[in-house]
Amino acid sequence: MSTGVHKSANQHADGPRLLADIGGTNARFALETAPGEIGQIRVYPGADYPGIAEVMQQYLKDTKVGRVDHAAIAIANLVDGDHVKMTNHDWSFSIEATRRALGFDTLLVVNDFTALAMVLPSLTDAQREQVGGGSCWQSSVIGLLGPGTGLGVSGLIPADDRWIALGSEGGHATFSPFDEREDLVMRYARRKFPHVSFERVCAGPGLELIYRALAERDNVAVADAFTAADVTTRALAGEALALEAVNCFCAILGTFAGNIAVTLGALGGIYIGGGIVLKLGELFHKSPFRDRFEAKGRFQQYLSGIPTYIITAEYPAFLGVSAILSEQLSNRANSGSSAVFERIRQMRDALTRAERRVADLALNHPRSIINDPIIDIARKADVSQPTVIRFCRSLGCQGLSDFKLKLATGLTGTIPVSHSQVYLGDTATDFGAKVLDNTVSVILQLREHLNFENVERAIDILNGARHIEFYGLGNSNIVAQDAHYKFFRFGIPTIAYGDLYMQAASAALLGKGDVIVAVSKSGRAPELLRVLEVAMQQGATVIAITSSNTPLAKRATVALETDHIEIRESQLSMISRILQIIDILAVGVAIRRAAPKLGATISEAVAHKRQSSDDDAAAVLDWLSHGASGIARD
Repeated sequence: MSTGVHKSANQHADGPRLLADIGGTNARFALETAPGEIGQIRVYPGADYPGIAEVMQQYLKDTKVGRVDHAAIAIANLVDGDHVKMTNHDWSFSIEATRRALGFDTLLVVNDFTALAMVLPSLTDAQREQVGGGSCWQSSVIGLLGPGTGLGVSGLIPADDRWIALGSEGGHATFSPFDEREDLVMRYARRKFPHVSFERVCAGPGLELIYRALAERDNVAVADAFTAADVTTRALAGEALALEAVNCFCAILGTFAGNIAVTLGALGGIYIGGGIVLKLGELFHKSPFRDRFEAKGRFQQYLSGIPTYIITAEYPAFLGVSAILSEQLSNRANSGSSAVFERIRQMRDALTRAERRVADLALNHPRSIINDPIIDIARKADVSQPTVIRFCRSLGCQGLSDFKLKLATGLTGTIPVSHSQVYLGDTATDFGAKVLDNTVSVILQLREHLNFENVERAIDILNGARHIEFYGLGNSNIVAQDAHYKFFRFGIPTIAYGDLYMQAASAALLGKGDVIVAVSKSGRAPELLRVLEVAMQQGATVIAITSSNTPLAKRATVALETDHIEIRESQLSMISRILQIIDILAVGVAIRRAAPKLGATISEAVAHKRQSSDDDAAAVLDWLSHGASGIARD
């Protein structure tokens, strides 16, 4: 394959990398053995395989490549989490489950046009054709679109010495007709679709739709099996109706390209990918595309200076997804957060021969350590299970679980999990890992989004309270009872109520210096809001743990907001996250109450415990020694 990038004789140290370009019709695969060395390209019809894992397994079998550690997929779809459901195909899959099934250390999945965008700055004149006039501004925004089975959109934003690719679903923007002919197309499309997007009329199926709309206007019969490819064939043969359909299609594409250009300020040019435009050949150059691109009234002169290009490079998505994968692996290797990897390297020579084999497994295949049980880790490293434990402890870890957590953090800068859907038929290993990953994921999201200024205020209020009451209804009562158990150990009078009648009766007796911690996912229960209103009128303070912008969040003295998309069948994620908020508050109060007596430092508190029975010191040390997570235990 001619890649148009610098080629290197240096083979990838971690073996060949699998690259994929998954469209709505075909799945294309290649192997990259060294930077810029891309070969073994094969194309598989997506309709022949039940899922993405099966077609990838077929490719690996056909190429007899052996072990592949790192793979990257450019897919014609939105990628916004672990679960991917294709818009223009019936494939649906979990990225993490697929990675595990295929045995990869890394499986990167990105939008195909995000990947394609990354290669645009390196395209040579031999890999692109200019349509119309205009010239590029250096280091300016670049736009990208491409009609295929769908209508892909992306762009590149310059940032110092690198480019940032935009993930976009702009093809689903609402279609806006330009003239009477396009009004006719819109009316025809509206009979078929509740929402007519640009993708409906200027992707592959849109060319067929336009032809049928014009044929209906002219009372021309069209066979049911007629396709977009037939329109192209007839247009190239000179059929008038097909030529009109192609010109209408290209004009609409020109309107859309102009919209992208003015929206992004794409002075670096607009690039067109996808196979349809290439198949049209000279018809596209003669079409109204460029005239329509510039037809923006007062902004015609602005657009006339922006060049438009057809991408002619073969398999350009491979180049883009390769660049993204290389950047991720490079960042992982050079990340300042990878202290655990550096420590393994530094200590390797001091380890026993058997422990070095575990160290090498951790350095070369870290996900194998993170995901596998100890029996499999020992087998892969060819050591005993006690050797694995000794290796972990030699690094200062308490055991294998502690080492896995530190390794995961070093691998990605955070624990590498996101929401995974549980399916009927999942094994205990699969759904067990997903449930735990989902819980960890929501806690990580809490860490990123929790307002810690409000946490500080809440801790101050709780630390100064003369009496604390925890209110929760339904599942939230679990959290209230857990909080009561944790806080009464600090010597503060506390109580938890999960019954509205008891909440109302108790709230009426509260006053200044009393605090209510109200836990409610919806934050809208009118009875609870009335109870809290009565308490606040009498001088009590309310801390709310709830969703943002709810009546409870707005009325409370301090609101700790816990937004997240929940699993509808279970409230586990919500409860897990709120329990962590309670833990944060409890640790904060414990430290505040221990610090004045123990010199305000945790290390002094540890020393003091040896000669004191102070309850606050004992409490804070319990938290720090044993962790603060989970529902209270006997």
